[in-house]
This record gives sequence, C-alpha cells and structure tokens, in this order.
Amino acid sequence: NLDRVNALAEKSPGYKWRLQTEEGDATALRPFGDDIIVNMSVWQDLRSLNDFVFSEGHVAIMKRRREWFEKMGEAYVVFWWVPQGHRPTMDEAKERLNLLRSQGSTENAFTYRKPFPPPDEIANSSAGSFLGELPAT
Repeated sequence: NLDRVNALAEKSPGYKWRLQTEEGDATALRPFGDDIIVNMSVWQDLRSLNDFVFSEGHVAIMKRRREWFEKMGEAYVVFWWVPQGHRPTMDEAKERLNLLRSQGSTENAFTYRKPFPPPDEIANSSAGSFLGELPAT
C-alpha cells in the first residue's frame, strides 16, 4: 500500500516533497537499523499534514498498520520547521528525532500532541512572516 499512500499524499493540498530513492520510496534507506524503515515528507503547514493524515484513504490504511509494523517503544515521528524550499536530510531527521527523545517537545523537535508555531510566529506575532515548511519523519 506504500505506493497508494504516497500517491494520496502527493495529491494532497499542502504537500511539498518526500524523501525517495530512484525506486520511488525511501524503504531501502535504513539509518536506524535493518528493522526500521523511514518516511520523510515536507508539508506547507500542520493543517495540511493533518488533513492528509486524517483523510479517509490514509486512515483506512493506518487502521491496518499492526499487520505490517511492530509497536515502537519510543518516539518515532518528529516534526520541525524548515525554511521554504529546504529539503531536509536523513542526518537532520536523526538529529531531530534524538532531540525529541532526549528533551521532549520543543520548538526544534515536536509532536502532534505538543506542536509549536513557525519560528517567526514565536518571535513576533505578525502572522505570515516565516515562509517555512514542515517536514515529518
């Protein structure tokens, strides 16, 4: 179902980019060990990502995730803001995930449960000054 989920994401409003190899996905990349696959994408904002994650097509697949995935004992999804046009690297993702695991949700690495606004919105409440995007791993 990976191709189906990726196609759904790519058609979703706010989708910007996803990590992929020449094969069209990132499953061959194993920076966390042989038993862990990665998925990383960039979205316009949290609302766009949220709309995709809770869309009918994505929810239908994720209800079956226990058929394919084991339950993880620690954080495995992390969000952070990037400048518009920046495409995060796997090293960045690993760094942010380790930051989340060691410090919990901060403005540099956060979760759905405790999101943070884009950096410029934190420093100054005039909305729209940070033209950033949100990657998700």
